[in-house]
Amino acid sequence: MDKSFDPHCTRCERLTAFLSEVRRQHPDYHCAPVAPFGDPQARVSIVGLAPGKHGANASGRPFTGDFAGILLYRTLHHFGFASRPESVAADDGLVLHDCRITNAVKCLPPGNKPLNSELINCNGYLKTELEQSRPDLVILALGALAHRALLRALELKQSAFDFAHNGRHDLPAGRILIDSYHCSRYNTQTGRLTEAMFASVFKQIRKIIGEH
Repeated sequence: MDKSFDPHCTRCERLTAFLSEVRRQHPDYHCAPVAPFGDPQARVSIVGLAPGKHGANASGRPFTGDFAGILLYRTLHHFGFASRPESVAADDGLVLHDCRITNAVKCLPPGNKPLNSELINCNGYLKTELEQSRPDLVILALGALAHRALLRALELKQSAFDFAHNGRHDLPAGRILIDSYHCSRYNTQTGRLTEAMFASVFKQIRKIIGEH
């Protein structure tokens, strides 16, 4: 059994109940844990927070069909990590190149806000996923909660690695953590995260993996 993902996970009672409720409202939605997308041995791993209600929770693929995915996939395509600039459905033929996308919490949380207990419950999957990845992995954390989830999964002290947009953290065993504000509707529409700011993150990532 693959311990990095369980499509039938019901560890979080609140999330399981909420998925059942959303499934009744939208019977055509995925409404289940959303699997990581991309090559497990890619050099770059992108970690978001959780599936969006009408995005990944509907499509079954991370950042697919929601607002946050618009900027993410367009940027991935621009920097050569995705075969297409738009991700509209899990079967649309889009392919990631040397890149993998996952979430700290694999199930849709109410209000897009997982509880700390839910982040902890799901952290084992992220931990196993990281253990199975390559040792020189470059990890991009989208948002402070994903940043903290990654540090927990890697068993590193939170206080030793402060979150900062486009910040770089050299981790043990040769891995590198890069932070970015989340490409959410709120952040992009308020100007907290601009397209140029997001591009600067991927410029740094491209430079890093070019040096490896």
